[in-house]
Amino acid sequence: MILKGFTALNNFLEKPRNIVVVGHRNPDGDAMGATLALKHYLDKKGHSATVVVPNEYPAFLHWLPGSETTYRFDWQNTQSQKAINASEIIFLLDFNALHRVGDDMQNTLEKYPNDFAMIDHHQQPDDVKYMYSDVTICSTCQMVYQFIEMNNDLDLIDAAIATCLYTGIMTDTGSFRFRATTSTTHRIIANLIDKGAQNDKIHNNVYDANSYNRLLLLGQALSNLQILPSYNTAYITLTSEEKKRFDFQKGDTEGIVNYALSLKGIILAAIFIEDSEQGIIKISFRSKGTFSVNKFARNHFNGGGHDNAAGGKSNISLAKTVTNFVSLLPQYQTVLETSYEN
Repeated sequence: MILKGFTALNNFLEKPRNIVVVGHRNPDGDAMGATLALKHYLDKKGHSATVVVPNEYPAFLHWLPGSETTYRFDWQNTQSQKAINASEIIFLLDFNALHRVGDDMQNTLEKYPNDFAMIDHHQQPDDVKYMYSDVTICSTCQMVYQFIEMNNDLDLIDAAIATCLYTGIMTDTGSFRFRATTSTTHRIIANLIDKGAQNDKIHNNVYDANSYNRLLLLGQALSNLQILPSYNTAYITLTSEEKKRFDFQKGDTEGIVNYALSLKGIILAAIFIEDSEQGIIKISFRSKGTFSVNKFARNHFNGGGHDNAAGGKSNISLAKTVTNFVSLLPQYQTVLETSYEN
């Protein structure tokens, strides 16, 4: 764990401040839950906090308390820039480096004259003035809870904050099934339910709000599934044409890679998705046991994340990206065969 400048940060926040809270590009449940929860908490402490995210996030997260006040930097640029320019500090949540917000917003943040405070659980964070980093914690939302706890402010957690935090912890732990989900996580979850988080409603809002086209897209993805038994590996591809055919919306591919990982005997799973807007192949990796997809993504696909969940990208074609991926597997065959969960 890295806890840097905590006392100085608390001293800085002793009087009301204008604050911006930023999440990473393509925000997921943990990013939106953490940023909105922290906004609500800071507002209750007497500050004026605004959430700014780089771009749109999935519709199944729009119901989160405070979502309607969030600015998207790409298409609400004037409002976003105004909030950033007026702020006295920016909190960076659920990402470890400024490039994770995308080029346009990164350029703006790199010119920011004031200080950053980072709360994040990804490996190898950039150095900022104030930092709370812990790669062993399952989600940034759990870290926000513990940040509030360190300030002796758990009594300020209301139903809105509890709902946001529960959502992020639930989504980043795969509904509490990943290895990083500890007994501490469950105790926090119990307290959030006591504080007003309606666990059944939250689950339904996130996981039971599929469109017909999203299910058809899932069917297409599963029909593209390829298994490489020699390497205990499975992967899925989705082309831009396939996404267009099923009216792809932001968030529609969320979690699809986990279907590949759910196969018996599979240790490494990947999904390769054409992104014509960015001109890249977006990649998500998942693994079981000792195989670190964080290291794999960092070494080969300009990415990173956690040991068992990471992302990456490729600037070559989908076919060449998959060929490159498969060509890398022989050098990892031993560890893929000996992973303790195999």
